[in-house]
Amino acid sequence: MARTHTVIASPLGGLTAVAEDGVLSGLYFERHLRGPGPEELGVYSESGFDEVRRQLGEYFAGERSRFDLPLAPRGDEFQQRVWRLLMEIPFGETRSYGDLARLLGNVSLAQAVGAANARNPVSVIVPCHRVVGADGALTGYAGGLERKRFLLDLEEPAARKAARLF
Repeated sequence: MARTHTVIASPLGGLTAVAEDGVLSGLYFERHLRGPGPEELGVYSESGFDEVRRQLGEYFAGERSRFDLPLAPRGDEFQQRVWRLLMEIPFGETRSYGDLARLLGNVSLAQAVGAANARNPVSVIVPCHRVVGADGALTGYAGGLERKRFLLDLEEPAARKAARLF
């Protein structure tokens, strides 16, 4: 397995993209909680990340609401199920940990959903930022709550933003 990484500029600071055999397996913020150590990143390379860079650029410019990239996040079976559910949360919407637990068939899994969400290795693209507390409050985010707020604001529909002004 060949692992490579690069750093992609974003409005939220550098994002470290990690690929295994050319497939994106991680996307981490600077000072990311539970991020990989330097020994887990593989060799630095500018090549092989053009499509990731392009799609992230479009997303941050407000021109993309869905990513179309092959992904290979590492996690156990439960984490993989949660991450697949995250990918189903529509752009501009949020879900609670309890909502996701219900979709998994057991509302008592809310804390386990939170733990899996916190270990999502592909930030932004696997939209763990779209998960909020049951009361709509922003809760923990491996990239920091300021970044979570930025991403949610970026995705908020224009009509909802306008309604907040009044």
